Amino acid sequence: MSDQRRGSHTVTRLTVHLVWVTKYRYPVLKGEIQKRCRELIIQICDAEDVKILKGVVSKDHVHMHIEYPPSKSISDLVRRIKGRTSRLLQQEYPELEKRYWGKHFWAIGYGAWSTGNLTEELVQEYLEHHRNPSNQDNDNFLLE
Repeated sequence: MSDQRRGSHTVTRLTVHLVWVTKYRYPVLKGEIQKRCRELIIQICDAEDVKILKGVVSKDHVHMHIEYPPSKSISDLVRRIKGRTSRLLQQEYPELEKRYWGKHFWAIGYGAWSTGNLTEELVQEYLEHHRNPSNQDNDNFLLE
């Protein structure tokens, strides 16, 4: 499959759905600011070796479906995207300073949901199919 990442010893396809919002959910991502925010996110993702599968910059939040390398953590990636876009948007659009006098453009936190082409049921079925007969006594391989 061409959509998989190949490293010297790895084959991966890590995807996640990300969402974050503007501080106080102010609808400031409109017009030129919205376009510039999109450009900045694309630039940052390119620099971080992240592929944007789909994305939307709405008036008060951003949705992204991305594919990322295993060397990146989601928290660091979101921190970089939010930090760089916040700093640059506030530098380039002084009118944002009136709303965001504390220099915080994005609200604290984000939402992240893993996605992929396999469901939990498919993984369980695969594992059940490949279970060694000697392991039949262990219901799900778990011990506590």
